[in-house]
Amino acid sequence: MSSVLYSLGRWAVRARRLVVALWVVVLVLVGGAAGLLQQGLDNQVSIPGTESQEALDRLASTFPQVSGASAQVIVVAPEGESIKDEPMRSAITDGVEAINDVSQVVAVTSPFDEQMPASTSDDERATLLTIQLDGDQGSITEETKDALGVEADALAQALPEGAEAQLGGQLFSSKFPEMTLTEGIGLLVALVVLVLTLGSLVAAGLPLINALLGVGASMGLLFAATALGPVNSTTPMLAVMLGLAVGIDYALFIVSRHREQLGTGLAVDESIARATATAGSAVVFAGLTVMIALVGLGVAGIPFLTIMGVAAAVTVGVTVLVSLTLLPALLGFAGERLRPKPSRRVRRAAAKEAKAAEAVAAADPEVTRTRVPAVASTEPKPNRFFTGWVRAVTKIPALTLVLVIAAMGALSFPALDLRLALPDAGVMEEDDPARVTYDLVSEHFGDGFNGPLIVTGSIVTSTDPVALMNEIGAEIEDLPGVADVPLATPNPSADTGIIQVVPEGGPTSAQTEDLVREIRAQHDHFLDEYGVDLSVTGFTAVGIDVSDKLGNALLPFALVVVGLSLILLTMVFRSIAVPIKATIGYLFSVGAAFGVVSLVFEHGVLAEALNVTRTGPVISFMPIVLMGILFGLAMDYEVFLVSRMREDYVHGGSARHAITTGFQGSAKVVTAAAVIMIAVFVAFVPHGDMNLKPIALGLAVGVAVDAFVVRMVFVPAVLALLGEKAWYMPKWLDRALPSFDVEGEGLARELSLTDWPEPGATDAVATGDLEVSGRSGRIVGPVSVRVPDGGTLLVHGDATAPVSAFLLAVAGRLDMTGGVAKTAGLVLPERASSVRHRVAVVDSAAEGGHPAEAVRRALRDKPAVLVVDATETVGDLAGRAELAQAVAGAQRAGIAVLLGSTGFAATDLVPSGAPVLDVTPGARDPRSTARDQQTDVTEQEVRA
Repeated sequence: MSSVLYSLGRWAVRARRLVVALWVVVLVLVGGAAGLLQQGLDNQVSIPGTESQEALDRLASTFPQVSGASAQVIVVAPEGESIKDEPMRSAITDGVEAINDVSQVVAVTSPFDEQMPASTSDDERATLLTIQLDGDQGSITEETKDALGVEADALAQALPEGAEAQLGGQLFSSKFPEMTLTEGIGLLVALVVLVLTLGSLVAAGLPLINALLGVGASMGLLFAATALGPVNSTTPMLAVMLGLAVGIDYALFIVSRHREQLGTGLAVDESIARATATAGSAVVFAGLTVMIALVGLGVAGIPFLTIMGVAAAVTVGVTVLVSLTLLPALLGFAGERLRPKPSRRVRRAAAKEAKAAEAVAAADPEVTRTRVPAVASTEPKPNRFFTGWVRAVTKIPALTLVLVIAAMGALSFPALDLRLALPDAGVMEEDDPARVTYDLVSEHFGDGFNGPLIVTGSIVTSTDPVALMNEIGAEIEDLPGVADVPLATPNPSADTGIIQVVPEGGPTSAQTEDLVREIRAQHDHFLDEYGVDLSVTGFTAVGIDVSDKLGNALLPFALVVVGLSLILLTMVFRSIAVPIKATIGYLFSVGAAFGVVSLVFEHGVLAEALNVTRTGPVISFMPIVLMGILFGLAMDYEVFLVSRMREDYVHGGSARHAITTGFQGSAKVVTAAAVIMIAVFVAFVPHGDMNLKPIALGLAVGVAVDAFVVRMVFVPAVLALLGEKAWYMPKWLDRALPSFDVEGEGLARELSLTDWPEPGATDAVATGDLEVSGRSGRIVGPVSVRVPDGGTLLVHGDATAPVSAFLLAVAGRLDMTGGVAKTAGLVLPERASSVRHRVAVVDSAAEGGHPAEAVRRALRDKPAVLVVDATETVGDLAGRAELAQAVAGAQRAGIAVLLGSTGFAATDLVPSGAPVLDVTPGARDPRSTARDQQTDVTEQEVRA
């Protein structure tokens, strides 16, 4: 992959004007699509298949008067007066009539209506007018909501002095989140960190541009997608928060690698291409892990959550595309301005060297002709702070691990108290009208009136439906936790009955959850006693069912994420211990995030400072969303930090030394990236939407713990404790798993072999000490051979020689076990996929006795190299002659030909005088010109 990204980076630099223009066009198109197609966002949360949702769907057809959305108007008389006093009575009666005339309103209760009486407080000072609307919450128009607000205000104006009327209820229990200036503080902090990290305002601005453009394109796509189905109102804010964080971080990794390479004197275009290939590979891996985890939210089987995960995954995907295309183009425009300037120390040393050179030149001019001028290196020295950090945490690794585990355990312990629920109006700002209504209802009626339950069932077989509903209502009223049963009635057609149950606890209280479970536990009793199949529904019951299903989905999702973590990291690091350690660290981060969220939202620690409007349960989908996002971010830091350690270890360093050097090379960038992410997430906490607030806080804490405790303390300590064993991997597993070249090791090898076997070489095939293992386990090689473009090579061997293995290896279809090889100018095995597209392979034994025809078919695709495996005897003389003619045709077309034979000389199949390579173990074939073709390959080149 690094090779592909290298080519992409070079193209983006060369075509930078085109790349920028294309992204501008994309922004215009998605912005136009969003404006034309968007249908608005949805605040409704439901889960098909739950008892409450199915019951609500049935009520929509059998009892529509109670199935739709509802609102409430609470009217409170002045102290010492009653709602029955004039002019309170007249104002309430007129207000009910006016509200009843509003579009989409089905019915309004009144304290003076005997058939639909509104609830009245025990002291008769307050009444609760319930407004039933036609349609669910998502179908109620803004015009209807505004009209209800106007009529509620008119009622309040008509009331005597000291009285009040407030509008609220289910319809107004949530509102669309909005961006504020507070969220912009995160971007300012990010800019400061970027300037300090990169040392250049121009370099610091590029990640911000990268993130903002990615978020802009994603938001256009998201709002255009509302034409296809409902999108929850929290989704855009979540996507913005995540898009800004990863957009800045991904760009930071690429820009910092680019500046680091520029500091070593690399040319601008080459540095951009290499940064895109190396850091870009890690960005692709990190982005894929985040996207997979987000799409994995669909494991819960909850539509709105699946849409939320897909939308956030698309945002991350767009951000990755921007980072790999637009960012290299912008780096190309920046050019030399990003090259780090030498420090004062380096400049002084260079000046001193220049003076010394002038003195030498003055004394002996001949010396300057052979003297190599000194170059002022700008390569940074190891950071003393991070060097001291890694040495401290690895000095006594066992003690470090004990301290980390104890701290994580203490921080995670409060998570046991974490409760989940869908938020209601009680979590809004205290001056919000819906919150004022909520508090007044709780004050005058009790918390349960803010979230009444509806118990419903079919009564089509009943001969006295009114008496039946009264009897069931009386039984339910006697259940523990029931405050009141104000309504128990059949519908007008007497086939469905409903019972309104007011709990003693609030909509999100544990007491109400227990009551719902208790009523459901009585299902069989009511079925046997009355023949009624009862279900519990209503806004509160739907919220409880949503929370339960999300809670039940948490463990399967965690298993998927943890399993995915183990597999992906094993592919990347080729180790058993490293993935296990990384996964344990991820669980530490998740536990700490949950623990802090519980401390703030359940126990009220720092709640006032963080503007938490009410303590209690957090939004139901917080844990699963946080786990998905944090998984991807944790893998980011694991890859960027540990891959440097692995790189140093693979290149010959000791396991202990590689920890220090790898940490020094990546800790600064990881620290900057973590600080930026924390700043972006924290900015959404103080004045953020209460749905998003616990997610933002959890992510900020999770990132802080993961970056600074898990990855920069726990990880080095574990690696130091394990030593060489940390990088152990069974050979069978190494062969079975695909390789994911995150740090661009393959690209580095390709670049080192650019001028091999010699500068300007155009060989069709070149090998240096190539070794290949055949099916029988026999090894071919070491073989060093060169076949020029359009040339021919006959590869021969006896029955013990795996000739086919050699042919398949140079054709990119079989892995080498040693040495170096290039086919069509591409290095193997790094470019094996591209080689397979340029090399045609014909197996004479598998072509039905017509290998010549197979060769002619292969030549139609004009391959760079033709490989003919004739290890089995080719037919009769006529067939051999026909095959020889086909091979000659390939040569005339300028196509290089490699033909293999086993056990017999196939010189009649190749042009006269064609070189023969005998790969028989220990063979010294006098006809073989392999030695004539051989290119001396130094030991250094082979290692490269």
